[in-house]
Amino acid sequence: METITATKVVSNEHILGGTPVVKGTRVPADTVLAEIRGGAEDFEIFRSYPSLPHDAIKVCLDWEKAGRPL
Repeated sequence: METITATKVVSNEHILGGTPVVKGTRVPADTVLAEIRGGAEDFEIFRSYPSLPHDAIKVCLDWEKAGRPL
């Protein structure tokens, strides 16, 4: 049976000095949000950051909307 892991934004002092990243990657959530604000299409973001899970963009937007909790 396959285990499903929820995508979320996490912070770990050993990964990029604690910068909030998309779980399971080294991609900062702020980088994803900056790409969106800069007008990048979803496919461009996924092409630039192929390690992102398919729901990472929504997760980053929801994280920002919620006040960036960790």
